[in-house]
Amino acid sequence: MSERTTGSGSAPEGDSTEKPSGAKLLIELAPLVVFFVAYLRYGMTSAAGALAVATAVSFAAAWFVLPRIPVMLIVTTVIAVSAATFTYLFDDPRFIKMKPTIVNLLFAAVLSAGLALGRPFLKLVMGEALRLTDEGWRKLTLRWIGFFVAMAGLNEVVWRTMSEAAWVNFKVFGFLPLTIAFTLAQMPLITRFAATDARRGQLPS
Repeated sequence: MSERTTGSGSAPEGDSTEKPSGAKLLIELAPLVVFFVAYLRYGMTSAAGALAVATAVSFAAAWFVLPRIPVMLIVTTVIAVSAATFTYLFDDPRFIKMKPTIVNLLFAAVLSAGLALGRPFLKLVMGEALRLTDEGWRKLTLRWIGFFVAMAGLNEVVWRTMSEAAWVNFKVFGFLPLTIAFTLAQMPLITRFAATDARRGQLPS
């Protein structure tokens, strides 16, 4: 029986959690590479069509390779394919340029709703990798909310005020490095609010 799920449950234990990590990165980066190469050779409209196909293929690959499919991956795939398809069909790059704004604001909204409901959704996603106190999860969530809002605003500034080529370069070479840099910058907070063995049992399930 396959152990793949579409919820936020734990990944299967053992080697299955290590192998898919590299595959997950490849699955996420492949559509971006396809988009960039297609843009350089054929322009935005054709690149959008290639991105829609590549994103759908990557999701299909994820379904067979990854032990579980995060709900947010499903949501972002639907948004990405829709935006790329609309750009291709209507020859209007605004759809694909607004996609990062929509996705980042969606992430921020989901995390904000989790805090309001007393359910740190970030913990549901990262709880297997991190052990933090309640205050640590709250602070980390607030930081990610701020990051997503900032990235949405930055995307709007770039695509509305700069050239199409500048936006493409920002999408391909800007988003991922900025996300990695922000993630690494959270290490002091993660270390400071790491839950000790004595406190782990007090964290809400």
